[in-house]
Amino acid sequence: MSPRERAPRPGPTTPCPCGRGLPYGECCGPFLAGGHAPTAEQLMRSRYTAFAVGDEAYLRRTWHPGTRPVRLDLDPAQRWTGLEVLRTSGGGFLHTEGTVEFRAHYRFGGHADVLHEHSRFVREDGRWLYVDALG
Repeated sequence: MSPRERAPRPGPTTPCPCGRGLPYGECCGPFLAGGHAPTAEQLMRSRYTAFAVGDEAYLRRTWHPGTRPVRLDLDPAQRWTGLEVLRTSGGGFLHTEGTVEFRAHYRFGGHADVLHEHSRFVREDGRWLYVDALG
């Protein structure tokens, strides 16, 4: 795969990149296709999947407008290789705020690395949105 190509979007029966063990069509696929994630953790997992397949539009759509960057330039040479959800707080069906701590594994420039983050989410008008990473 050339450095300018992204990983192809998974088929509906292919395992979802987010690591839940479900087929893409039953996991993150419906959210990337326009549905709304019902929990902060599911939104975070679907955003990881969007990074893995290079779906900048989904990332922008699920980013809170108060913290969303003007531009989002994903590097197609970066390959997301695995996700570990470590802890969640709030972010459920009855909450309006939540956090998710995770490790996202990736390869870039021939080297493996990990992004460790505590992400903050809010639910507005029934939709979960990514706000930012906690200090």
